[in-house]
Amino acid sequence: MASSPESKDRVEGRNPVLEALRGPRDVGRVYIAEGAMHSGIVEEIVDLAGRDGVPVIRLPRDELSRMAVTSSPQGVLASVSPYRFATLDQLTGGFKEGGTPLVLILDGVEDPRNFGSLLRVADAVGANGVIVARRRSSPVTAVVAKASAGAVEHVTVAKVASISGTLLMMKKEGLWVVGADAEGDEPYYQLDFTVPLAVVLGGEGKGLRRLVKERCDFLARLPMAGAISSLNVSTAAAVLLYEILRQREVDRR
Repeated sequence: MASSPESKDRVEGRNPVLEALRGPRDVGRVYIAEGAMHSGIVEEIVDLAGRDGVPVIRLPRDELSRMAVTSSPQGVLASVSPYRFATLDQLTGGFKEGGTPLVLILDGVEDPRNFGSLLRVADAVGANGVIVARRRSSPVTAVVAKASAGAVEHVTVAKVASISGTLLMMKKEGLWVVGADAEGDEPYYQLDFTVPLAVVLGGEGKGLRRLVKERCDFLARLPMAGAISSLNVSTAAAVLLYEILRQREVDRR
């Protein structure tokens, strides 16, 4: 997007900066490390920035690394306007655009890398959006943007006061609510995912809270055959969401 005044908010890494330029956020400046121009994606970043009137500043690599908050900015970072969360009405308004609704709801995911990875998966399967709580959830940071590979710029994310209350609203919208739980009633692959769905995942190491679990229509179990009893939340999300995508593609044939 077009240039805006310098902001303290940053995105770092080649894909995150490229997607920030393609997305709705305003980009203030793009910083590129000297010697990083020998890459097609960096050249594309420079071209897009030039088209939108965004200043491109070249810095010694050490100086750019000192500006970065992530461990590997790949020689590129940008200042951007603060991330704007959607309202729940804006997210559910997308249900009318066609297709079977699919929403990912996160009950207390606080790790920014997990949050970014979850946004990346949600974008990959074409979910309508992601819902997080105002408390006990990761903010959108440079780490989130980097872990999402820039998907954060294209996924609708709504913040709500109550996850359990939002589940009731999803049901009023005609969605079935499926929670991922180690003690779930059915293996995930035996459930019908071709219906409108809200998929709920709990926080790292804590799982779904009691009231959230009680308000799920179904609890899906991911069978574990090894010594470790659980999966990382972003890995579990990928398994579930791609099974949903698989079933829906088969159903359309």
